[in-house]
Amino acid sequence: MSEQKQRCGYIAIVGRPNVGKSTLLNHILGMKLSITSRKPQTTRHQILGVKTTGNTQFIYVDTPGIHQRRNTAINKYMNRAATSVLGDVDLVLFVVQARQWTDEDKAIVEKLKAVNSPIVLVINKIDKLESKKQLLPMINELSPLLDFSEVIPVSALNGINVEAIEKTVAALLPENTFFYPEDQVTDRSMRFLAAEIIREKLIRELGQELPYTSTVNIDRYDEDRDIVRIHATIFVESKGQKSIIIGKKGARLKSIGTSAREDISKMIDSRVYLNLWVKVREGWSNDERALRGLGYSE
Repeated sequence: MSEQKQRCGYIAIVGRPNVGKSTLLNHILGMKLSITSRKPQTTRHQILGVKTTGNTQFIYVDTPGIHQRRNTAINKYMNRAATSVLGDVDLVLFVVQARQWTDEDKAIVEKLKAVNSPIVLVINKIDKLESKKQLLPMINELSPLLDFSEVIPVSALNGINVEAIEKTVAALLPENTFFYPEDQVTDRSMRFLAAEIIREKLIRELGQELPYTSTVNIDRYDEDRDIVRIHATIFVESKGQKSIIIGKKGARLKSIGTSAREDISKMIDSRVYLNLWVKVREGWSNDERALRGLGYSE
């Protein structure tokens, strides 16, 4: 009896901000790879998550939320990061939120009309519905918009019906030999993931606007035998923002650092020393050159 042929391919997870794309990826992988928060535009980069099961290797590409917000360089970068993958993947998961269809969702449908790969519509956050009967009108309304291969209602947060996505994706992936070693889960470095964890703590600790004018750069990442020493800088755009992050007598910065250090330590299974600085770099989020220097490259 011949061995089953391997299947392998890239799956883009796209949608507007805050529909649960990163939560979905984390649940599929069974680990926290993409940072999450209740605030929109948490994800700024493409994040690759690899899952190998049996004869199938799934290569998921988590993307920033496609949006129609402020026309700054950072916003343009995030939209490019999200849409640039569409022509290069084998499958697209288009994630929307149950009973919340917006103009940004409609704009994404227009972009998806040019995609030749199969598209699966994922209706997320069904746990927020009072009754499953509320789903049917949305399914009937959205199904004719594109030739969807499948429409799958899920709760990424609670894992409801997520297995149905994986089963559907596995059937749609092309026959290919695996692109990555079977034990690899991402192509991102530990430096990158540490910076993302620090940024997540910033977003969760602060108000609506400040996270979008702050970013994190890892200055040093040194691995000793029994401890990893990380020196990182949080960049903001004004002295007022710097004061907010530092907090009274440094309390807020200490809280961010403690929380980030604990998560990084769990992720790498090692003791961590984390040193955080806050510096002002005016206008960094609307400066293409500054963005490239801070790791926002295509």
